[in-house]
Amino acid sequence: MTYDLYIGDQMFSSWSLRGWLMFERFDIPANTHLVGLYSGTMKQDLVPLSPARLVPVMRTPEGVVVGDTIAMAETLAERHPDAGLWPTGPEARALARWLVAEMHSGFGALRGDCAMQLHSGYTDFTPTDAVRADLARIEELWSLACSRHGSDGPWLFGAYSLADVFYAPVAARIAGYGLPVGDAAAAYVAQHLADPAFRRWRALGLTKSYDPMPYAMDLDHGPWPGPTPRKAHAVDAGPSENATCPYSGKEVTDYLELDGRVFGFCNPTCRDKTVNDPEAWSAFTALL
Repeated sequence: MTYDLYIGDQMFSSWSLRGWLMFERFDIPANTHLVGLYSGTMKQDLVPLSPARLVPVMRTPEGVVVGDTIAMAETLAERHPDAGLWPTGPEARALARWLVAEMHSGFGALRGDCAMQLHSGYTDFTPTDAVRADLARIEELWSLACSRHGSDGPWLFGAYSLADVFYAPVAARIAGYGLPVGDAAAAYVAQHLADPAFRRWRALGLTKSYDPMPYAMDLDHGPWPGPTPRKAHAVDAGPSENATCPYSGKEVTDYLELDGRVFGFCNPTCRDKTVNDPEAWSAFTALL
C-alpha cells in the first residue's frame, strides 16, 4: 500500500515538510514527487491532481487525491489507526488537535516575517512585537502539552505525534532566525533539528542550488544551528567498499569519501544527500 506524495522544495516549503513527515515518521510508504514550486511549473505539475493548487498533495493507493495538511493528517490517521499519528488518550488527542489547528490557521506574523529556510542561521534578525507575541503563544501551547502529557518522552505529547509534525517548521523558523525563546522551547527546537528524519529532509534540500536564493535577507548569518554533520565529500572515482547503492541496490556510479573510506551510490542525488549529512541515513551508516 504505497501512496504518492507531491511536495515543494525541501529548503523552503514548510507545508511540504509537514506532509513528508507524516509519511516518514510513521513508516507509511510513499513515492515522493517534486513539484516546481520555484521553477514556475507548479500549476502545470498539479493538473493531474485537480482540484489541488498547493503543495503538499497526496494520492492514496486507490487513487483518491487529498490536499491540505490537516485533511491529509486526518485521512492517514483514519487509514492507519495503529501507526500512532495522534496521542492515544482522548484528552491528549483533543489537545493535540487543538495545537495542530491553531498552528495551521495562526501565527501569521511569524510566517510572514520568517519564511522557512534551512540553509543557514541568521545572527542579527530583530523580531517585531507581533512575532514576539506569536512566540509567546507558541511557548504557552508547547508548555501546556508537555506539562499535561509529555512526561514519557521528549516530544509535545511524549511520543512523536502529528502535533510535532505540524510544529517542525515552527522549530525551523525559530532556529533559522535565532528567535528568542525560553530554555524549554529551545530544547524542543533542538530536538527537531537533531531528529534524523528532519536531517534527511534538509540533506535532500541541500542537493539543489538556487540563484538567487529565495527569501534571502541582507543580514549576518552563520552555519545552520543543527548538529554538525560528519565531513564527507564527493570524489570522481572508486573503487568503493560497496558494490551496490545502499538505497536502491543498483550498481554504483557515483562516489564519496568519508574518513578515508570510499563508498558508492547509483546517482549523484544519492551521493550528495549522503555527503550533506552522512549520519542521517541509516542505510548508509549500516555500511560503516
